Amino acid sequence: MKLTVLGPGCWGLTLAWLLNNNFDDITVWGREQDISEELKIHKRTTKPLTVQLDEKVQITSDLKEAIEGAQIILLVVATSGIRPVCKQLKEAGLKDSQILVNLSKGLELPSLKRMSEVIKDELPTSKLVILSGPTLAKEILNGCPTAASVASDDMQAAEFVQKHLNVPSKFRLYTNSDVIGVELGGSLKNVIAIASGFADAMKLGDNCRGSLLTRGMAEIVRVSVALGASPSTLYGLSGMGDLIATCSSPFSRNFTVGSMLGKGKKIDDILNELGSVAEGVKTSKALCELAAKLNLDVPVSSAIYEAVYTDITPKEVLDKLMNRKLKKEDEYNLKGN
Repeated sequence: MKLTVLGPGCWGLTLAWLLNNNFDDITVWGREQDISEELKIHKRTTKPLTVQLDEKVQITSDLKEAIEGAQIILLVVATSGIRPVCKQLKEAGLKDSQILVNLSKGLELPSLKRMSEVIKDELPTSKLVILSGPTLAKEILNGCPTAASVASDDMQAAEFVQKHLNVPSKFRLYTNSDVIGVELGGSLKNVIAIASGFADAMKLGDNCRGSLLTRGMAEIVRVSVALGASPSTLYGLSGMGDLIATCSSPFSRNFTVGSMLGKGKKIDDILNELGSVAEGVKTSKALCELAAKLNLDVPVSSAIYEAVYTDITPKEVLDKLMNRKLKKEDEYNLKGN
């Protein structure tokens, strides 16, 4: 059985490493400019993390060659690259029998569409599964166990992916039919992870972190339910599970962005220093635009949007959040009252 990984970034290479024993053939595809000589020759990368792939793993920039004969294809590219890569997949002859598994967490700008909606725009007859959960690449490479959700409208496809991507004692997968909830939980939590890093850098304490995660979760649920998600999904692996992991770990790129913002650094300098994509940056804009369309209040996310895109100071961000009009805490607080 063959697995293809589209995207030679940190997460894509980690998956190729993790799933090595599950497949006879593994191919990693990337644009020519994204494949380093070290990766091409030695099957190894050292930036931002060290990943050593097995000799059997093939590295290529030929998409048609990469997907030929693959039963499962993992989409592990930045959200801004999902649509163009899907157009390329169509041209490369993707078959309806091949299962696409999207692992990119975010929303498309300016359309505000979820990744599954973007993929279905370009590949309407494809078998599509969404994989999302607490999956920090550094911890997986260190041998630490985790679990994640695989969601699809096609439960047969979801179960096939669950069976073949599950790694005993390392990577446990659960099926879910709530595609909207799984996608939005994984996407929107990145904004709250930035907020958590922001608070950590300002040394605001564990009480603040607990408050921030709780109120941030209320915003995720509020927006997601308005868009059709089940509340219970948001308290599962792709929602609460992912939120806890990314809001408390220095291995999280979004947490790191927030930490640097909290120290007064500017976003352009942060992204240049980081050298990799932090989806929460663009998602903060998309989330605030979605909330405005839905007439929902998202104060934590709005504060992070300001921290990212304006010259507001860390202290001003904190004061705006803490000195808002006093409100009632509802069960799901779906309207933000």
